[in-house]
Amino acid sequence: QVQLVESGGGLVQPGGSLRLSCAVSGFTGDYYAIGWFRQAPGKERQGLSCIEKVRGRSYDDLSVKGRFTISRDNAKNTIYLQLNNLKPEDTAVYYCGVLIDVRPCPNTNYDYWGQGTQVTVSS
Repeated sequence: QVQLVESGGGLVQPGGSLRLSCAVSGFTGDYYAIGWFRQAPGKERQGLSCIEKVRGRSYDDLSVKGRFTISRDNAKNTIYLQLNNLKPEDTAVYYCGVLIDVRPCPNTNYDYWGQGTQVTVSS
């Protein structure tokens, strides 16, 4: 059974940083990439960043490029998202998801995703 577990969210002041983690388990098949997206109340889901499994190439949404950085640790089956210079508008539930087939990301529909981790940016 595929399982993705996000962690690392919390309350942070504007300008602060957080590091989110996504632990992937139970995946017996192959996949193309893992990505991060977020969902804020009353807003559309937004893809943030994704990273290819084989090549390790990453793709970032322009709205967060330069502030958010995706990375991976294949030995730990874990994907990270470093969030820097956080703003109140970054408040949302952050999810990681798996893409089975090759398709453009991060703004896409993911095949599997976790329960999410809440990030709140407030003073």
